Amino acid sequence: MDPLIIVFGFGVGVLVGTTGIGGGSLMTPILILVFGFKPVTAVGTDLAYGAVTKTVGGWRHLRQHTVDMKLSGWIAIGSVPSAIAGVWVLHVLEHVWGKSFDKGLLIAVACALMLTGTVILARLLFPNGETVEFHSSPLTPRHKVSAILLGASVGFVLGVTSAGSGSLIAVGLILIFRLTPRRVVGTDVFHAAILLWAAAIAHVIAGNVDFGLAGTILIGSIPGVWVGSGLTVRLPVGVMRATLAVVLLAAGLALLEKADIGIAPSIVIGVPVVVGLGTWLLKSIRARVGSGAVWENA
Repeated sequence: MDPLIIVFGFGVGVLVGTTGIGGGSLMTPILILVFGFKPVTAVGTDLAYGAVTKTVGGWRHLRQHTVDMKLSGWIAIGSVPSAIAGVWVLHVLEHVWGKSFDKGLLIAVACALMLTGTVILARLLFPNGETVEFHSSPLTPRHKVSAILLGASVGFVLGVTSAGSGSLIAVGLILIFRLTPRRVVGTDVFHAAILLWAAAIAHVIAGNVDFGLAGTILIGSIPGVWVGSGLTVRLPVGVMRATLAVVLLAAGLALLEKADIGIAPSIVIGVPVVVGLGTWLLKSIRARVGSGAVWENA
């Protein structure tokens, strides 16, 4: 049992409980880059521990009445079968690619991380002009179809890479369904618990889960997500999301470097630093002229 894994688990758990995002996006690269686990084991184990962690967070959000239950159900109709399909595709590719599979999976996870980070930054820097927010989605036929399609696309990405269940769904809840920030986090975490259980069970069947490692992470992540879920209604989360976005970009670039595709260490460090400073500068300018959204509602 590595105490450092418990520490990382606690930190990621707090972030998941507070913002609804960051679980798979952060723990998978940590397991690969810091602790040296095989990519497919990192993905499967991450989903297994994440299912338990987000169940704890989802239960607390449910008790705090920050979950849109009906919307979560419609998203799950698309996400659950799609996630299982993603795990099946991953299993097939492992046999087809042979020795090159690990490199290919590293690149896939890296792309998912950078896409997630970019989407979060785009939402922070270029919020849509619509100011009306809803406590619950009206769930018209158009909204139901959108929910299923959103779930299907994110579910497949999650099944293959373990990333995106929180951040990508959260963006959809904001842009498509226009939920209030607290309902975004609560609905996101609750739905992610459903989705992660489906993907995790599929990975267990495929033999991609290290149960000892998952248990070690859970020692830290369960109290972490419980603390974070309680902080959601008290703390602004915009700055944390911006920081997470920059970290995801750095993690994606680091995985590309590990995949040995010619990414220099200076790029791994330099690009996130430039993006982080640019984000801070742009938000500061927009705040001064009164044209940007406040961080608390990002």
